[in-house]
Amino acid sequence: MIRIAKLPVAAANSIAHFHQGPSTMNAKVDRFAPRSDADLLRLVQQQPLAWVVSGSVAEDSYRSTLLPILAAADADGHLVLEGHFARSNDQYKLLMQNPKAVMLVLGTNGYISPSWMQDKTQAPTWNYASVQFFVDVEFFEQPEAIEAHLRELVNTMEKQTPRSSTAAAWKVDDMGARYGSLAQRVIGFRARVRNVRAKFKLGQDERDDVFADIMIGLSEAGRAELHAWMREFNSGRG
Repeated sequence: MIRIAKLPVAAANSIAHFHQGPSTMNAKVDRFAPRSDADLLRLVQQQPLAWVVSGSVAEDSYRSTLLPILAAADADGHLVLEGHFARSNDQYKLLMQNPKAVMLVLGTNGYISPSWMQDKTQAPTWNYASVQFFVDVEFFEQPEAIEAHLRELVNTMEKQTPRSSTAAAWKVDDMGARYGSLAQRVIGFRARVRNVRAKFKLGQDERDDVFADIMIGLSEAGRAELHAWMREFNSGRG
């Protein structure tokens, strides 16, 4: 897999360019920045379905496809991204001609209702964690590489899938002979990240009393995932 340099990540409307030093973002932008690359990795692992966007509308080459992706850190702690296209999808052919793309991932998110708050003058909002990876895409199509990728993807997704205690996780081998014909219909890709734009809007800008009310509201509404992310990004509050 391709290594991606661990460097400052931009938040909101700023982009951190690789091989640059720390940016001079103002406090408002900084407050929504990920704390480290680990936040980006966790976001993608929890929500692995990404939009892969490429091309130009003006040139009639614009394409966007929702694809499951793998994200992991290598031995040096660098983030890596990997996925596959169906060969029936012409986006991969266009990417072979121009490999630049953006991969968009929306993680935990949810509506924040003023009805939860003591102060009813507060406005509703939406909290979320999101990341945009600006990438150069490289393809691989060797049968052994495709098989390794598909097995890793299936095993990763199956580990995250709820099932009864008596049900076994599904395996690629369960497909039998059908696997061979289907594997020929996909082409794998790896991404080299050039820039990252990320925003983790998780209540950092709320007053302490408002934040506390939001946390109670999320808890009572059963929104455990968003509650957990907000708790982590606001240590010592609410």
